[in-house]
Amino acid sequence: MSGVTVTSAPSPHFWVFRESDCHLLESNPMSDNWNLLGHEWAVDMLRHHIKYDGLRHAYLFAGPPGLGRRTLALRLAQALNCERPLGPGVPCLTCRTCKQIESMQHPDLVVVQAESEGGILKVDQVREVQHSLSLKPYQSKFRVAIFLRFQEANDNAANALLKTLEEAPPHAVLILTADSPEQLLPTIVSRCEILRLHPLPIEAIEADLLSRGVEAERARLLAHISGGRPGYARRLMDDASLLEKREERLNDLQTLLPAARVEKFAYVAEKLSKDKDTMRQTMLIWLSYWRDVMLRVAGAGTPLVNVDRNMEIEFLAGRLNLSAVRRVVQDLENGLEKLERNVNPRLLAEVLLLDWPRV
Repeated sequence: MSGVTVTSAPSPHFWVFRESDCHLLESNPMSDNWNLLGHEWAVDMLRHHIKYDGLRHAYLFAGPPGLGRRTLALRLAQALNCERPLGPGVPCLTCRTCKQIESMQHPDLVVVQAESEGGILKVDQVREVQHSLSLKPYQSKFRVAIFLRFQEANDNAANALLKTLEEAPPHAVLILTADSPEQLLPTIVSRCEILRLHPLPIEAIEADLLSRGVEAERARLLAHISGGRPGYARRLMDDASLLEKREERLNDLQTLLPAARVEKFAYVAEKLSKDKDTMRQTMLIWLSYWRDVMLRVAGAGTPLVNVDRNMEIEFLAGRLNLSAVRRVVQDLENGLEKLERNVNPRLLAEVLLLDWPRV
C-alpha cells in the first residue's frame, strides 16, 4: 500500500464493544469480517485504517484470553500483506502469504511470547525483534511483530519495546495483546491504538459450536464455561482433558470447603503448589466458580459460567453473605496478581484456603 501515513505516537482511542455488534458469520473467506466470529466493529475500524491510509504503527488488543486477540492480530497482518486482496483491507486468506501468516511462518512476521502462559517475556526476545524490524520487508509490504500476552514482559523488556515504539520504521506494524491496558506501562499504552475486546454473547458461542457438530447440550455447557470466548470454547471442544481437569478442580473445591486446616495444608503441598502453571489454572477455575456464587448472592440475572454446578452454587449462595463471597473473589484475583510477581506459591495458597469460609 503506497502513501501510508504512519503516526509516530498516536493518542490512544478506546473502542467500546456492544453486544448488538456481534452475530454469527458463516465460515466464508469472502466475508468482510475477516472470517472471524464477532468483533465486527474492530474489523471495520482496522479495515478503515488500511483503506484510508490511517494505519497506526502500533496496536494493543486487550481482553481476556481465548477471546480471539491473536487471531485478530494475524488477520490484520494478512490484511496488510495479502497478495490478492478481495478489496481494501480484505485479505483473501487463501494465497501463499495469507497461509504463511496463518501458520506464523511468514518471513516478514514475528510472533513473540513468554515460553509458557504465566511465564516471563524477556528483554532478549524484544531486542531480537528490534533488529528484525530495522530491516526492510523481505517479500511483503510490511514487517509485522506480534507480542502476545505482553503483560508478562519484565521491566527491561517493556522498556526496550518502548524505544521501538518511539522509533518504529514506517514499514513496521507492532501489535500487542494483553488482558488489560492497565497491566502495561502507561508510556507503552499511550503509543498504541487500543481496541478493548469483550466476550461475545453466549448464544453466539453456542451457535458456533453447534455449526461445528457439537451436540446441543454439550454446546450449551461449553458456551457457558467459555464465558463468551470463542477461542477457549473451541479449545474445550477439541481437548476433552480440559473439561476433565476442570471437573477435578471443582471437586477439590467442594472437598476443601469443610476441610480442616491440616487437610488444606496437605492439599497445597501435594497438589496445588508444586507447579506454578497448574496452580494458576486451578485458581482461574475457582475464581469463575466463586464469581458465580457472588452473582447468585447478589441476585444478579447474569448467566452462570459453571451451569453444570448450579445446585452447588445455589446451596453456597443460600449460606453465605455477599461480603464473605466478595472477599474470596478479591483474594483469588489478588492471588493471581501475586503469583505473576513470583510470590511463594505454597505460602500464597495456604493463606487463600485458610481464609475461605467453612461450609
